Amino acid sequence: MLDSRLLALAGPTASGKSSAALALARAFAPTRPLEIISVDSAQVYRGMDIGTAKPSAAERATTTHHLIDIRDPSGSYSAAQFVADATELMAQIEARGHWPLLTGGTMLYFKALLDGLDDMPKADPVIRAKLEQEAAAIGWPALHAKLAVVDPITAARLHPSDSQRIQRALEVYRISGQPMSSFHTAQKDSTASDLAQRCRLISLEPNDRAWLHERIALRFDSMLQDGLIDEVMALRARGDLQADLPSMRCVGYRQVWEFLEANPSDSRSSMARMKELRDKGIFATRQLAKRQITWLRSMRERCVVACDAPDAQEQVLALAKEWVTA
Repeated sequence: MLDSRLLALAGPTASGKSSAALALARAFAPTRPLEIISVDSAQVYRGMDIGTAKPSAAERATTTHHLIDIRDPSGSYSAAQFVADATELMAQIEARGHWPLLTGGTMLYFKALLDGLDDMPKADPVIRAKLEQEAAAIGWPALHAKLAVVDPITAARLHPSDSQRIQRALEVYRISGQPMSSFHTAQKDSTASDLAQRCRLISLEPNDRAWLHERIALRFDSMLQDGLIDEVMALRARGDLQADLPSMRCVGYRQVWEFLEANPSDSRSSMARMKELRDKGIFATRQLAKRQITWLRSMRERCVVACDAPDAQEQVLALAKEWVTA
């Protein structure tokens, strides 16, 4: 019977997860090949390569990656679907005699997989429609403020314009009378799942936020140089995508979409508009990283590695080898 121990690598955006995952794959290759399962709610979408920082074709050729390019941007992908897909993939990978490595920054997916899916109320079309009407009248930031009153824990993790998750959190509260965070707490306090017990979660977190902010800025600049605007233009040109789809609400894509929708009468120079796009993109990415770190700090069993340490990859490798050989 194969060793059932699992590895997971999490961290905020731009913390070096992809590079560390590929370093692990190279290190494990001679004895037991490693296959990467992406834990990323944006990389599932086809045609969204630059803004999601997908691994290159060369990287995917050297190390098998899963759950990338599995959905059209017009569709959606839920935490429940991720759990089902990841669970099946882990069994297949282990049956091949390889190591599965869960890598990404979508903390909700990690929570759902390691803590189990919460027994929350199912969607209610009537309540959702009412919330849509409220949003149209007062805006999602105002609904976010309402959420902060009844469920401050969930509100603190959400951006004021994250319409999908704000709507779901308010829906849960209005159906059950309980905040969404109470369901998460009940699940966390239950007996740890078998999966969580056999998984080592290594978390890349910065000691110095300024280090991470600099990397975020450099990465967004690189995305712009590599053609992020053209990528979003091509997605818009399809004609079947809207700004409120989960795919187009991804950080970077939302800001470029708004940039392309700008009023033609805007008299500012193209340089000024580009600077505004850059500032908005970097700010949104910083906010995403802040929320990711908040999620990570609630995951008590993680092994923290300072991603801004010069030997971060070596520490990750040591923790991984220690776990699988113990």
